[in-house]
Amino acid sequence: MPDIMGAGDLAFPHLHIYLRNVPKSFSVFGFEIAMYAVCVTTGFLLAFALITKLAKDSSQDPDTYWDFFFWLMPVSILGARIYYVIFDWNRLYQGNILQIFNIRDGGLAIYGGIIAGVITVYVFVRKRKLSFLKMGDTIVPGLLLGQAIGRFGNFTNREAFGQYTDNLLAMRIPMSAVYRADEITATHMAHVTDNINYIQAHPTFLYESLWNTGLLLFLLWYFKKKKFDGELILIAFGGYGFGRMWIEALRTDQLRLHYSGLPVSQLLAMLLFVFCATCLITVRMRLRRERR
Repeated sequence: MPDIMGAGDLAFPHLHIYLRNVPKSFSVFGFEIAMYAVCVTTGFLLAFALITKLAKDSSQDPDTYWDFFFWLMPVSILGARIYYVIFDWNRLYQGNILQIFNIRDGGLAIYGGIIAGVITVYVFVRKRKLSFLKMGDTIVPGLLLGQAIGRFGNFTNREAFGQYTDNLLAMRIPMSAVYRADEITATHMAHVTDNINYIQAHPTFLYESLWNTGLLLFLLWYFKKKKFDGELILIAFGGYGFGRMWIEALRTDQLRLHYSGLPVSQLLAMLLFVFCATCLITVRMRLRRERR
């Protein structure tokens, strides 16, 4: 592989994959469309195609979920953006308020989307007199699918990568193409010499996408085997939290709690895993006692 990469190139050297001219955006009738937005939108659409299929397979009305979708999509995107802006205010937005509205350039946090989504589900089921837990079990496989696909928006944006690595999945990114220059660390630069123009890093977008895909496949297998309503919610969120704990530790763009320096996403992932695991064990033990 060449030591000098084009500004639009991306590479996985140990897999012998070299991608040339990977676009961050493309133009349609003079209107610029970000690949990030394409990935997120594609994830949403495929997620809800899966959700409506699961609803039909479990004797629920798929139209209910399509009604819910039109509420969820804008609210979740808004929640994901608000969360990101709050925890990256000092670095990106304090001196540039208008950048808050430039969502096409990225800057969505999954936890903000999840929080907004849970609130939306709660309000929706209260109005429709539906089961929150049953609806949640039907939604979470779609959530994992949407997140697995949406993460490739970070790939096309050249963001949300990790520290230097030389493992099998190591990714090379031209320094001039990195979305935010402050995500390049001294550890990256220690491996940069005069004859190369790229950094090599953990492809954390890919780690999370693969992790979510694994969780999704398990949930699809277990969907009709679940022991109680809400079990898939606990498995999905607990499993996601466990994976996000170690993946977040690798990233160089961590959102941190103001004045403490603690990585907020890693902290939330840990709390999410502990809470879901505790609930899952407690309910299963209670069900086992009731069967005796």
